Amino acid sequence: MTKLASSPSAATAAQPRDTAGSATRVRYAVLAMIFLITTLNYADRATLSVTGPAMRAEYGFGAVQMGYLFSAFSWAYVLAQVPGGWLLDRFGPRRVYACSIFTWSLFTLMQAGSGWGALISGSLTAVTTLFVLRFAVGLAESPAFPANAKIVASWFPTAERGTASAVFNSAQYFAAMAFTPLMAAITHWFGWRAVYVAMGAVGMVFALVWVRFMRSPARHPSVSRGELQHIADGGGLIDMGEAAAAGPLQSRTIGEGRTAFYLKRLLSNRMLVGVYVGQFSINVLTYFFLTWFPVYLVQQRHMSILKAGFMASVPALCGFAGGVLGGLLSDALLKAGWSLTAARKLPIIGGMLLSVSLIVCNYVDSEWLVVGLMALAFFGKGVGSLGWAVVADTAPREVVGLAGSIFNMFGNAAGIVTPVVIGYIVESTGSFNLALVFVGLNALVTVLSYAVVVGKIQRIEFHDVPA
Repeated sequence: MTKLASSPSAATAAQPRDTAGSATRVRYAVLAMIFLITTLNYADRATLSVTGPAMRAEYGFGAVQMGYLFSAFSWAYVLAQVPGGWLLDRFGPRRVYACSIFTWSLFTLMQAGSGWGALISGSLTAVTTLFVLRFAVGLAESPAFPANAKIVASWFPTAERGTASAVFNSAQYFAAMAFTPLMAAITHWFGWRAVYVAMGAVGMVFALVWVRFMRSPARHPSVSRGELQHIADGGGLIDMGEAAAAGPLQSRTIGEGRTAFYLKRLLSNRMLVGVYVGQFSINVLTYFFLTWFPVYLVQQRHMSILKAGFMASVPALCGFAGGVLGGLLSDALLKAGWSLTAARKLPIIGGMLLSVSLIVCNYVDSEWLVVGLMALAFFGKGVGSLGWAVVADTAPREVVGLAGSIFNMFGNAAGIVTPVVIGYIVESTGSFNLALVFVGLNALVTVLSYAVVVGKIQRIEFHDVPA
């Protein structure tokens, strides 16, 4: 059991578990909790895409205005990534994530009142208020995915991280599958404001559940010594996540102000730059589906909001299946003896090649064929969404939160660019055809980035940290 005693906190925390006998499986409960929180995270991001057509009809928003409203979340989300990563490395995901969930849920709920001022002073008030509230949601959600990566690196050995990362990342598809038709039905029956009230209230409850349940492996009361040993032997960073349990390396990194050094080194690493570019292009597809896709079905394919909500759940279901399959495939390749590089790159490249199929929607008329092509594209995007596994595999041990935040910052810059670019395309051409070409070509950028730029995937070790 010497590996558990690699740090004082680990040895101390593990002692009560000597009588546990067989290994527990608490890490799967942790993963289920991350999955549920991430589902809520993406459902709250997607509220505007579902309620947008009804709000446009009520307030007369133009396509460009909608594009900027869609992007408001990402402006804040991107700007807050590095501060969010610093908070995670300083205070741990238990406290930071709980505050994040509660705050973003509060701002989601407040969006129910965003249009009331427009009844008196016109649509500008609704646009401005909604932009500010969406911006606030982005600020509050900024630590979420870096926290997920930090928790996975802590709770799962390397050979299980591909599947674990794929599971929590697939929550974005599950959110679209489960919540898009639900929010469309609520909008149809009760009005768009009810969507924001319901989602905000659910999130506040989740925040309380999270803070009660979550601990690092070394401090969780339900983890047996066998499970802790399994995680530690496989490369899990079992002390990560709580400042009180932080080892001397993490304390030195955060406490003595070396953030600028790590930022420079992370941003100048060729492998990581390739991963950053690839994640930006993957998220172009993500934000198309999160923002304009239901509007595309209503405006260009002439579906009702209710029908579009249910139709949008089909690609989401395929994306969910692809996301889980991609993680399972990657870990299976790794266990079969393939290199980490091949096991991660093969699903990413193959999946993103499938995603190019959405361009074919410009040349078909059948609704079901359109939905089928979108489903194929979303399935491929799911298979290829292994970026968070790559972050967990490569991030320097002492700054996993910061490394995840930089990765997430680049990836979600697509949330600023994509909605606005598509808004201008639709406004100027009256069609989504060029928008689909723009989205499809970004899938090819991901392929080129991982095939040419990334190179060998391996954990980064810094040996020249300033004294």
